[in-house]
Amino acid sequence: MTPFASLAGKTALVTGGSRGIGRAIAVELARSGASVVVGYRSGAEAAETVAAEIGGRAVQADVSKDDEARRLVEEAGDLDVLVNNAGITRDGLLMRMPDDDWSAVLDTNLGGVFHTCRAAARGMLKRRAGSIVNVSSVVGVHGNPGQTNYAAAKAGIIGFTKSLARELGNRGVRANVVAPGYISTRLTEELPDDLKELMLQNTPLGRFGSPEDVAGAVRFLCSDEASFITGEVLLVDGGLGM
Repeated sequence: MTPFASLAGKTALVTGGSRGIGRAIAVELARSGASVVVGYRSGAEAAETVAAEIGGRAVQADVSKDDEARRLVEEAGDLDVLVNNAGITRDGLLMRMPDDDWSAVLDTNLGGVFHTCRAAARGMLKRRAGSIVNVSSVVGVHGNPGQTNYAAAKAGIIGFTKSLARELGNRGVRANVVAPGYISTRLTEELPDDLKELMLQNTPLGRFGSPEDVAGAVRFLCSDEASFITGEVLLVDGGLGM
C-alpha cells in the first residue's frame, strides 16, 4: 500500500534548505520518497550536512539573481516539485528604512520566487505535471509593524502564486502557498520576549509551531493527494491569522 502523500520517484528542489523551515521541508520530502536538491546561498557546511542526511545534493545559488536561479534549476534536473523557501529579513520602521533594506528583501523573498518559478515552469509545462509551493507568511496576510518590506514581499508571493496557478493549471501544473505563523527557528528566537508573549496569547492553539509543522503541510500540497488543489493559501499558524 502506497503511503499517504508519497513522493516516491519524484525530484524536488527546496531553496533556503540548509536550516530552519527549509531544512525541515527537505527532510520531510526525502522521508516521503523524493530525491531532494537542497538549494542554499550561504552556509555550505549546513547545506551539505542536510544533503548527506537525506541522500540528496546541495547546490549553491543566490536566487535573487536570475542567472543563478536558472543555473540552480538546471542543476536540479527535471523537477516534479519546487519549494521556494529562501528568504531574509531586514526589519525596521518605514521612516528609517534604508533603500538597500527594502531592495534586498524584495529581491530575495519575492524576486527569488519569480526567478525560480520562471526557470522551472518550462519543464513542468512540457511534462504536463508539477507542483510548486511558495512559502509566504502570516505577515503577508495581516501585516506587522517594522516589517513593511517583508510583508510586501510575502503578500506579493500570494498574488504571484494565485496568478501563476491560473497560468499553469491547464497543463496540470499546480501552485500553492504555505503561510507559517510564529515558528520556533533561529530567526524568531531573536524577537523580544514581550512580542513573543503577545503572539502566543493570540494563537488559539496556545503554542508556537515547529518547522516540522510547516514541512508536513508542504509535503501534502506537493503530493498527488492534493492534485485538485491549486492557487490556495494554507495558513500554518495555530489560528494566529484568523
